[in-house]
Amino acid sequence: MSHEALNDLAEHITEKLAGAVSSHEMIHGELILHAQCGQVARVLQFLRDDRECDFKMLMDITAVDYPQRAERFDVVYQLLSLTQNQRVRVKIAASEETQVPTAAGVFSSALWLEREVWDMFGIYFSNHPDLRRILTDYGFEGHPLRKDFPLTGYVELRYDDEQKRVVYEPVKLTQDFRRFDFMSPWEGLTDVQLPGDEKAVKPPFGYTEYKRTKVG
Repeated sequence: MSHEALNDLAEHITEKLAGAVSSHEMIHGELILHAQCGQVARVLQFLRDDRECDFKMLMDITAVDYPQRAERFDVVYQLLSLTQNQRVRVKIAASEETQVPTAAGVFSSALWLEREVWDMFGIYFSNHPDLRRILTDYGFEGHPLRKDFPLTGYVELRYDDEQKRVVYEPVKLTQDFRRFDFMSPWEGLTDVQLPGDEKAVKPPFGYTEYKRTKVG
């Protein structure tokens, strides 16, 4: 689908879903729709059923965590239209207390996908028929993909030879919380300023100079 056709599709969607879709943007030739949280099921159903859209497949639901924001999460829906050979991305903002309406009534694939988002991020999907953990254990504490979750977690498990079973114990390693600034973590590892390596300071004496002195 050409850029012009994609713009026409975006205008068609925003016109038909006035009040439900707040804005749209094009990034790398892909259409991104920003929707109201309470209207997400309506938006997804329209994208599925409208003949000009025909996005029949919900490929994935994931989330992105921005701890500095009041609504810290972006919940992201990835849809595919085979007839249009086109993808669309729907984003909604949510806080830790937000109850996001389930999309299971629109796409059956949302059942497991929403369970994964709940497990990894702790985002609650209202009216989901079976919202429980899907990747971690039943007794797991916290949500591993939140930016403030410790790298080592809170507990560790091991097999106890005396008790003949798996036991949980508190993590004994000291671990700071992760703090991301969305910049490169490779600080000064080379004497070359790599693209996107804004945090790094080019060292005055790096590997290239070291190699030259050793050869000399």
